[in-house]
Amino acid sequence: MKYIACIVLVVGFGQTAIAQQLQSDAGIVRACFSNTPVGALYPTCLGEASGQCQEQPGGSTTVGMAECISSETAAWDAILNEEYKATQVALEEQDSAGGAQILDRTDALREAQRAWIAFRDADCTARYAIWQDGTIRTIVGANCHLTMTASRAIELRDMRGF
Repeated sequence: MKYIACIVLVVGFGQTAIAQQLQSDAGIVRACFSNTPVGALYPTCLGEASGQCQEQPGGSTTVGMAECISSETAAWDAILNEEYKATQVALEEQDSAGGAQILDRTDALREAQRAWIAFRDADCTARYAIWQDGTIRTIVGANCHLTMTASRAIELRDMRGF
């Protein structure tokens, strides 16, 4: 996200005004999530919301595409947070059910989530850095966040199927 802000400042006010109006349809993202089968690594519908957003005026510019992808990522991030909370509740119920417990499940998930966030951010920064000599870097970085966030939301949902 911080890379997009830098680019918005560089391109000028005219494109910024257009890009700020671009929004992906969160309903498309929620439907995509709901229709993704258990065990899928990535939803086949990933990018549909940002693709439709990019059809809007200004959406086909580099800044517009990045804004659309980031908007879809924000919708996936909301789902990810809901799934994290639901998984934490399910694990808390297991932890409180009694019986022999080697590890606290909720603590383990919290630590895993913190590590995943650090990995996602580092990995997407590395991908951005690889392409730093071209404007595609913004799209690569934004798409990395989108893909990894959607995938993690599905993983968290699927953890409750144990």
